Order: sequence, then structure tokens, then C-alpha cells
Amino acid sequence: MDTRPSDEKAMGAEETDLKKGVATDRTEIDPVLDKRITRQLDNHILPWIFILWLLAFIDRSNIGNAKLDGLATELHLTGDKYNIALTVFYILYVLIDIPANWALKHVGGGHWLAMIAIAWGIVGTCMGAVKTYGGLIACRLLLGACEGGMFGGIILYLSMFYKRHQLMFRLGVFYCAAPLSGAFGGLLATGLAEIKFHGYNGWPWIFFVEGAITIVVASVAFFFLPHTPAKCAFLTPEEQWHAAHRLRIDLYGAANAETVEEEHFTWLAVRHAFFNVNTIAMSINFFIILVPIYSFSLFLPSIISGLGYKAVHAQLLTVPPNFLAFLTVLGSSWISDKIKMRGPVILVGASLAAIGYIMQLASHHPGIKYGGTFFVAAGAFPCSPLILAWLSNNLAPHYIKATGLGLQVAIGNCGAFVATFTYLAQDAPNYITGHAINLGAIGLILIFTAANMAYIRWENAARASGKRDYRLQQGPEELLGYRHPEFRYTM
Repeated sequence: MDTRPSDEKAMGAEETDLKKGVATDRTEIDPVLDKRITRQLDNHILPWIFILWLLAFIDRSNIGNAKLDGLATELHLTGDKYNIALTVFYILYVLIDIPANWALKHVGGGHWLAMIAIAWGIVGTCMGAVKTYGGLIACRLLLGACEGGMFGGIILYLSMFYKRHQLMFRLGVFYCAAPLSGAFGGLLATGLAEIKFHGYNGWPWIFFVEGAITIVVASVAFFFLPHTPAKCAFLTPEEQWHAAHRLRIDLYGAANAETVEEEHFTWLAVRHAFFNVNTIAMSINFFIILVPIYSFSLFLPSIISGLGYKAVHAQLLTVPPNFLAFLTVLGSSWISDKIKMRGPVILVGASLAAIGYIMQLASHHPGIKYGGTFFVAAGAFPCSPLILAWLSNNLAPHYIKATGLGLQVAIGNCGAFVATFTYLAQDAPNYITGHAINLGAIGLILIFTAANMAYIRWENAARASGKRDYRLQQGPEELLGYRHPEFRYTM
């Protein structure tokens, strides 16, 4: 005979129902408790994620700062050699995305993200010691392999802790580290390039110091980042349970972080992730979005230098547009979560970036051209976390989301192969071809985003009218994920 108090029985019954994947009537979460859990997660996860992504972007793009401070001269990077060194980073980077997302679950998200950060920090440090072009290529390849699991891994990791319309702002907080890295990296590189010690003069110290910082920070993060809500040491047992449970309420029919540990890999999940309109459309759109973002990050020092500014001055002038991008990523992320929409905010950002590239192409005045970099930064950078959150919102359960996000990041980062060859040395100082390519990419972003929004409106209407109810006969409801008739795509 069960002699537990009635409230304890209710909790036990609900836990049993949850483990079976059954939605119960006792699913409401106390708003005060929900806010407390969210605040705790924010305080213990977001600072680490922010700084790891800041360091990731610094360590991949500091080659642009090193180029201005003598790297190209000392390693004889003539012709397209510099552009090739940029490109090889993405070869292994795009190939590792999907398997890295699968590995994240088995290793544990907190440990996985910290471990790969330590690995690329070691490689980044070694780049300061290269003496030949071949050595530079080898280091860039290894750097790409180590960083490959970070971007999609962070998105998947955060989706295991936050509800769908809490996710965008958190992605914005982590992603705004990317433009901030341009500002911070420019300032740091300006100082490090002045160091001359033991035969290493200037640019090697950019790699030595920035790589070493990554190793130290990631080593500490290894011991503090949790794996799932149920394993957050900073939450009480009750808070752990509710942190996992609230995700099931948020995503009816989708696995939450609690059941992630019980879910098993299947090739059917891979098929559902690959052959999904949102996955395909948003992966292509992400590819296009990253063309202007990567070209801006990698070549902004060169573009500003082409306006007639010298190395140190050019480095410092990269700071203001990147800082503006930092602010607009935060602002657009907050607005997107408030209105619970992604597509319209992408349309606004792409329009702003288009204005920036038109200013670059239509004017010969350095001040106007420099002003155009602010529009590009403010418009383009928010589009990246928005498109990633958009797909994350529209995929479930875990392995479908892990595979879909991995595919999106892999396809999207292929845009780097275009970006690294948009601004060629022979096109300096005006870089007309590069600006034109990026303006064309912005136009395609507008088209793909509008088309995707039209599809989502049509599909949500079909589900609301009962046209997808037949899927309830195709298997357990909790495994239908995004295909569940009651699941609504985020616009």
C-alpha cells in the first residue's frame, strides 16, 4: 500500500508519465520557479559560452591582423597564397560538423565544448612559430578541424537548456562575441604586434598570446559547464527536474533534455533531418549569409587599409563597426524573441547590409565607404544567429535537431570558400568585385528568407486545419518531433 502524501504521489506519477513520453495535465510550471531556473542557467552557462566563442572567432580571424603586421611579407604570401591559407581552414571545419554534434551527447556537452577549445588553442599558439607557407597551411587545416564542432555544438547545447523562444536571445548573447572579437582582436593585435622577443617580432605574438589565453580559459570551463539540466550542480533537485520538464511542455511531441539521455541514434532521424524543407532552405540561406559575414571578418582590415589608412590606424578603425555589430546582434535577438519571429528580422538586417554595400560601390569618398562598413556590420551579423535559431526552433527531437543543425553549419560554412576569394590583392584598393559579390548575396538572402516564410505560413495552416493528423497513426507521438500535427513552425 502506497502511504506517500498525495502531492508526492502526484510528483511520482508525473515523473513516470514523463519517462514514458506522456503529456499530463499537471504540466504547468510556476512562473517564479521558471524565471529562477532561467536566471541560474544564464549566470552559469552564458558567460562561458560567450567567451569561448569570442576566443574561437579571434583565433580563426587573427590571421587578418597578422597579415597587416608582417605575416604576408615574412612567409612570402604572394598572389593567392593568403586567400588559400584562409580557405583551407574550412575544409575539415565543414566535414566535422555533423559527427561532432553526434559526439556531443556521448562525451557530454560541457566537456566536449571545452575540450575542442583546448585543442584549437594549442594549434593557434603553434601558428606563431611557423616559418614556411606549408607550415601555415598545416596549422590552418588543424585549426579548422578543432573548431569544427564548436558553432553547431553551442547551438545544440543551448537548445538542451532553453525553451524555443528563450533561445534566440541566448544565441544572440553568444554570437555577438563574433563582431566583438573583431573590435577586441584589433585592439589586442595592435599591442601584441609591438612585442619583439627571442627572434619573434610582431605578428607571432598575436598567435602566441591569443592561443595561450584560449587554452587557459577552456581548461577552467571544462570543470564548470554542465551537460544537461538534470546534471546542473548549481540547481536543486527540484529545479533540475523542472528545468528538464519545462522543455517538454514547450515542445509537444518532442524529446527534451531529460530524454536526450534515453534517446538512441537512428538513421530514420537522419533522414527526417535531411529531407526537410526548413533544413534545406535554411542551410542554403546560411551559406549565402556567411559569404558577407566571413568576407567582412577576414578582410575588414584590408578594406579599411585600402581607404588610405596605415596598419595601426587601420587596425583601430576596425573597432567601431564591429562594436556596432555587437550591439545590433543583441538588440535584434531580443526583439526576435519578443515577437517570436525570425524571418522578418533577417529581412531587416539584410536590407541594412545592402545599403552598406551600395555605399561601398557608389561612392569614392573614404568617409562614405567607411560609413558603409557600419551598415554591413549592423545588418549582416544578426542574420547568422537568427537563421540558426530559426532552424533549431523548427526541428525536434534531439538527434533530428543535432543532424539538421550539423548539416546547416556544414553547408553554411562552405560559404567561406566563396568569401575567402571575394577580396583579392589585385582588386585593391577599391575591391569592386568583392563588394558586388556580397551585394548579390544579400539579394539572395532576401529571396530565400521570404520564400521560407511563405512555406511556413502554408504548412502551419495545413496543420491547423487537420491535414497532418494522419501522422498520429505513424508511430509514438513523442517520436514524431517536428512532424507532430500540433507542432507549429516558428515564422
